[in-house]
Amino acid sequence: MSGYPRGRPRGEGGGNRGNSPGRGSGGYEGRGNRAYSPGRGSGGRGQDRGGGGDFRRGGGGGPSRGGAGPQGIFSPNTPLRMDERLADNELKGVIERFNSLQVTSPVRPLRPGFGTRGNPVTLRANFFPVRVPKDCVVYDYQVQISPETSIKRIKTRIFHLLEEHPHFQPFLNQIAHDGSQRLVSSSLLPRDMAISLVYTEEGETAPRENSRTYTISFTFVRKLDTNELTRYMKGQADYRDYDPAPLIGALNLVLQRRASQTGIRMGQDRNKYFFPLSSQKHVLGFGVVAIQGFYASVRPSYKQLMVNVNACMAAFIDLPDNMADALLAFDQRAHGAMPTLPPALARSIRVTTSYLGYKKRSKVYAIGTTSARNTFFNHERYGKTSVENYFRKEYPRFPLRHPADVPIIDLRGPTKKTPVYVPAELCMIEPGQPYREKLNSAETKKMITVACNTPTYNAQSIVGEGFHKLGLLPPQAPATSFGITVSNEMAVVPARELTPPRIEYPGRSSTANNGSWNVAGDVKFYRPATVTNWWIMVVRDGDINRYVSNPQDLAPLRDAFNNKLVSKGIRMPTTLPRLFPTENLPPATRDDPTRQGALHLIRKAIRTEREKESVSKPGFILVLLANVDNYIYPGIKKICDSELGVSTVHLQLQKAMNPNRNQLDQYLSNVALKVNTKLGGVNHRLDRDAMRWLQKKKTMMVGIDVTHRGPGSKDGTPSIAAVVANVDEDFVQFPASLRIQRTHEIREMVVDLREMMVERLLAYEKRVKALPERIFVFRDGVSEGQYDTVISNELSQILEACKRFNTATRKSYRPQISIIICGKRHHARFFPTDNAHAASNGNTRPGTVVDKGVTGVFDFDFYLQAHAGIKGTVRPTHYVVIYDENRFTADEVQQGTHDTSYLYARATRSVSLVPPAYYADLACERGRCYLNDFLVGEGSERASSSGRSDKEAERQRVYEAARKAWGHGVHPLLQETMFYI
Repeated sequence: MSGYPRGRPRGEGGGNRGNSPGRGSGGYEGRGNRAYSPGRGSGGRGQDRGGGGDFRRGGGGGPSRGGAGPQGIFSPNTPLRMDERLADNELKGVIERFNSLQVTSPVRPLRPGFGTRGNPVTLRANFFPVRVPKDCVVYDYQVQISPETSIKRIKTRIFHLLEEHPHFQPFLNQIAHDGSQRLVSSSLLPRDMAISLVYTEEGETAPRENSRTYTISFTFVRKLDTNELTRYMKGQADYRDYDPAPLIGALNLVLQRRASQTGIRMGQDRNKYFFPLSSQKHVLGFGVVAIQGFYASVRPSYKQLMVNVNACMAAFIDLPDNMADALLAFDQRAHGAMPTLPPALARSIRVTTSYLGYKKRSKVYAIGTTSARNTFFNHERYGKTSVENYFRKEYPRFPLRHPADVPIIDLRGPTKKTPVYVPAELCMIEPGQPYREKLNSAETKKMITVACNTPTYNAQSIVGEGFHKLGLLPPQAPATSFGITVSNEMAVVPARELTPPRIEYPGRSSTANNGSWNVAGDVKFYRPATVTNWWIMVVRDGDINRYVSNPQDLAPLRDAFNNKLVSKGIRMPTTLPRLFPTENLPPATRDDPTRQGALHLIRKAIRTEREKESVSKPGFILVLLANVDNYIYPGIKKICDSELGVSTVHLQLQKAMNPNRNQLDQYLSNVALKVNTKLGGVNHRLDRDAMRWLQKKKTMMVGIDVTHRGPGSKDGTPSIAAVVANVDEDFVQFPASLRIQRTHEIREMVVDLREMMVERLLAYEKRVKALPERIFVFRDGVSEGQYDTVISNELSQILEACKRFNTATRKSYRPQISIIICGKRHHARFFPTDNAHAASNGNTRPGTVVDKGVTGVFDFDFYLQAHAGIKGTVRPTHYVVIYDENRFTADEVQQGTHDTSYLYARATRSVSLVPPAYYADLACERGRCYLNDFLVGEGSERASSSGRSDKEAERQRVYEAARKAWGHGVHPLLQETMFYI
């Protein structure tokens, strides 16, 4: 999944992917109201449209706290104590028990063993032992509210009133609940317990006449015995099918109770807590700040219950308490207009009003354009009256200070069609509100800077501030009632550093150092492509005259680029490329915010060149851009990928006209990697030993990902699914299949996987002249709870696709299939314990693999850091083998996945995610370009003003419009290329 949290690829270089970071070390996680976790990328993938970086899943990022140069080791003087449960003979016994089960099913395979390859190292992990008393019991209850309500705000208030109720207070120290429908207790509650309460809003001294009475009842569901969890964690054979989720969920409620009372819970997994009123703020932009919070989640491991604690970062609103003061603080009025706020900020704000005699919380629907004095409406008693007069008569205790110089605020509810006008000064902005919109590019850059912290800084934050704010130390109720305690000493785990593969070029080979290698000088691509014709298009937009005033200005760049491709072995034509400019592009206007007029001129310029009789179709178009724009870059990609069927490579003139020769040479070298790959070439290969796990049988590696719309997108915008697979036995060329699907259709699953796999198998057979005997699927973007759905839904489609190839001579085509989940949205971090096994910035080193101590009990999983963490705290990828007909050994899949991470085509370094999964993600991002008008801009946030049926109709309308914009997707001329790279 990409959840549309990741932005768009912004060009042909490194840097950051759109408005979201990449995935090596540093960075943050998600956007909008999602929490940003330090460690998601040491930069990312392409914010500079047209180049930069050295094409790695890493790089970039801001300065780490703690200063430059070598970083210290966390807690260097603390003695390391390896847990006895991790002794070799202990773990050997686990594998022997697993083997004795003689499980033959490939579904959710048991761990076949532990890895042995690599140099042993000892690490700390941000997992902390949880001690639960023997025979501890958790009593699980379902909470029912009558009459029912689905409104979250009302439910939250009901639980708050419940905790204040005198009949419930005696149980407060022994219970924990989710504020919705689940409650757990350390002892049995009275049978048939039910509490009735009269609903009051905060601030009300007495109920209103029409106040509703709610009855909260507690139905006993089950008794959860922690001894069963203990047997499961011991790896007892008869507990393989035991489901620990109910008890783990209960323990999370208990350990997070304190944090849920004092902090703000955020994130899709609901395990991240922020404390905006007591935390340091980092300004991102007007009214938006970054605040550090903490993630905590209970995890079972072999013979030890752990709590995984991590530092994370999120954006919050930081404005004056009063809405009128906030408007005046921003006050970017023009031509006498009323002050306002940035639209994205306004959409995030929730306010409280008290003129009704109680605190009423409302979401800002809109900021008006007229003041309370100049806004009129019809009233049954007062007739046509102004908002100012109405409030003076109805609420004389609240005289207005700003009747004429600030706009009114529309606070209509989600089902209201008519406005509800309230003077801005009567609206109090609630403190500690998450910023729920997508950060802009400047805010994103600052977020990456403040979230990119050193490993030592994060470790100290976790065991210090984190433990205190989460209420883990000292122990808090209700954990004390259960007798549960948490150690603040990080787990010590054994790990290994795998040896990197050798990189092969014609006539020479290289060895990676710290995950990268140098191809400067006369090193040529392993298999260079051939260019018969190419064009240069100058996009006359923005400050283009700063770089290009006449065509001769581009001659040095043209020659340097041509020479760079030739130096890498690419066969170039002897004739000069066609050079043509677009017309001067019109800027965005209110009538054309998505710059369709400008894109029409670009489309016209390319078609005009193609229609000339003497001009042949180009192998690629080199597009020169003078500025970054949210519409021009993706618009050109859609025009050329989908409509015209021609590859494009973008250069930023700011970098391409760089007078620094070394920087320009590096920039053009990076772009050359992409050109060769787009045109079917092979940049480098791995040595024979590293390729043996893939080449002992005909093998197809498949990458699968799904990405969704994000904040600011139009409701109804479809999701985008991508499937990539190699068509060569060097495992370098990975063409892609793209589809759109309704977001709500089996969320995260690929609906049209069957047809997409047929396309990939046909392409493989066409190029290799045979069908694969084995298929390795690397599935990105699914959570633990979706593993079984991948097996039941997506595996069945893959098998059905294979059946399409049954013929009279090949009666039953059935390759051996393995499915490996690639997880990046986790919070496991590892810390070196000595300088000898640490990178200069304090991170663990490339090749670090962990499969003991903090991994699953029965699962076949491991954490692998194949790349160098350049900035911040490095994040490994969590690989889980959920289906395996190929009978991988631990060493084979760990070393093989590590080595394959050096095959990424547009980098001279290893990457953090195995390339097939990485490519699927990039292909999804390219698909976003084709739906760009639906994914950026104001979105459809005001569609909520209508009823359910109207919203469904609007979603359908948006979906149909997006489907029309998508058309047939990728042009047939590009479908068998890596057009998206």
